[in-house]
Amino acid sequence: MTSVSLLQSVLHVLRNDDSWDSPQENGVQTNQYSAISPPASPVDQEQDGGFSTYFEEKVPIPNDANQAFSFRKLWAFTGPGFLMSIAYLDPGNIESDLQSGAKAGFKLLWVLLGATIIGLLLQRLAARLGVVTGMHLAEVCNRQYPTVPRIILWLMVELAIIGSDMQEVIGCAIALNLLSVGRIPLWAGVLITITDTFVFLFLDKYGLRKLEAFFGFLITVMAISFGYEYVLVKPDQGELLKGMFVPYCAGCGPVQLVQAVGIVGAVIMPHNIYLHSALVKSRDVDRKNKNDVKEANKYFFIESTIALFISFLINVFVVAVFAQAFYNKTNMDVNAECNMTGSPHTDLFPLNNATLEVDIYKGGVVLGCFFGPAALYIWAIGILAAGQSSTMTGTYSGQFVMEGFLNLRWSRFARVLLTRSIAITPTLLVAIFQDVQHLTGMNDFLNVLQSLQLPFALIPILTFTSLTSIMNDFANGLFWKISGGIVILAVCAINMYFVVVYITALNSVLLYVFAAFLSIAYLCFVIYLAWHCLIALGVSCLDFGSRVSNRPAVFIEEQSEYDT
Repeated sequence: MTSVSLLQSVLHVLRNDDSWDSPQENGVQTNQYSAISPPASPVDQEQDGGFSTYFEEKVPIPNDANQAFSFRKLWAFTGPGFLMSIAYLDPGNIESDLQSGAKAGFKLLWVLLGATIIGLLLQRLAARLGVVTGMHLAEVCNRQYPTVPRIILWLMVELAIIGSDMQEVIGCAIALNLLSVGRIPLWAGVLITITDTFVFLFLDKYGLRKLEAFFGFLITVMAISFGYEYVLVKPDQGELLKGMFVPYCAGCGPVQLVQAVGIVGAVIMPHNIYLHSALVKSRDVDRKNKNDVKEANKYFFIESTIALFISFLINVFVVAVFAQAFYNKTNMDVNAECNMTGSPHTDLFPLNNATLEVDIYKGGVVLGCFFGPAALYIWAIGILAAGQSSTMTGTYSGQFVMEGFLNLRWSRFARVLLTRSIAITPTLLVAIFQDVQHLTGMNDFLNVLQSLQLPFALIPILTFTSLTSIMNDFANGLFWKISGGIVILAVCAINMYFVVVYITALNSVLLYVFAAFLSIAYLCFVIYLAWHCLIALGVSCLDFGSRVSNRPAVFIEEQSEYDT
């Protein structure tokens, strides 16, 4: 029934406008990028037929008008940034961290640091869009892009969310398998994870702050679990600092280069841009008051910086543990150690001198072999917390994206059920037909899938935050336009390299031909989005028939929203 309703919603949208032309409102052709002014409160949204956030309450902001900085206000704004930061700690990131340590030692920590800083700058844009407009990125795309590009964009973002969700749910299932000493098979772990996610997602019924506190608890569990491993292994602090602040990789080859590219792809995730722009709507900010909006932007940026700093430290714990203990180790070394400790998993490591390759499952096993069973179980607890928290935020992302792009007005339960169902089918199939010990190939494919979707979040967020017709006085200045464009171009180029490396390693002519056809359609759509983005950035010579306007819109009633 839910799938039929979704199909009807898509068909309804397509019937209203099946062209690539600019949107129409009340039968009148409008600029493609028009001024937007959503209702100021959830009550108004409901009356106007719009859609509200899933957070039915809004956190009030204390009034400390005479203070340049207030810890009370920072505390009130604390929450969305930490939920956003969980995407930097999902099982895909943890696996990238441990592989980085095992393959390159401490030498790629500077890449992790750089990727986190870039991520912070991109999350700043997402938060500003949500605060200034009162709408999240999917809602803005729904109102600003023509119908056909909008539907394609929605499908691409959904693919990214499904890929991320599969990694997160599988990560939880692996953790449960490790904790149960193999008694809980992968498919059963998937079902358990999906079931308890349903339960946890309704915690916000008991208060938004309680839900945020629960996510804070899961981040604390990760910090303690991976911090314990860090203290146990005792990494070389000098090498760690050198690897973090010296942007050089001595003696590195193609393997380390691909791993460096993989770090960037794992850290910067497309669905997280959509998520963060929605989460900031949970604060009661008076958007009619320009000073309040400016203040909200400031505190959200501070909170995001703190949250990503903590996530960076947790990632460093994982990299350092595997860099210190397993860099340059061979399968034979690990096999011998596991034999000595009586581990039942020695068959995971063949008797050869090939360099050790690990994933989150094998990572727990080798920790258990070298540092005892406690290290294995604590590692599994950390992975479980990472997977559980990220699959919850991933579900929120799916709900925001679907309601925003398709303007759905379903009941909350129906929306949760649908977004969970979209990911459960491929995840269960993988869990049933794939062995827990051989999931590295699937993770590589999912990382490639998410890398391909990255332009579909980064290009729109730069486009809309650069338009004064949408952001008014809070539109990106020249510095942010140039630096944002360069950063997004670099990130997309790095991820495309990762995709090319993956495809060329498949050694299949048929797949090469198939990839070539897909690449043509993919590049055409990316060029279409980039064209509009460049016009929004001020490259007016490209404005031939796009009807894009970067001039401040002449508001009538809508302009009063920024009157003080």
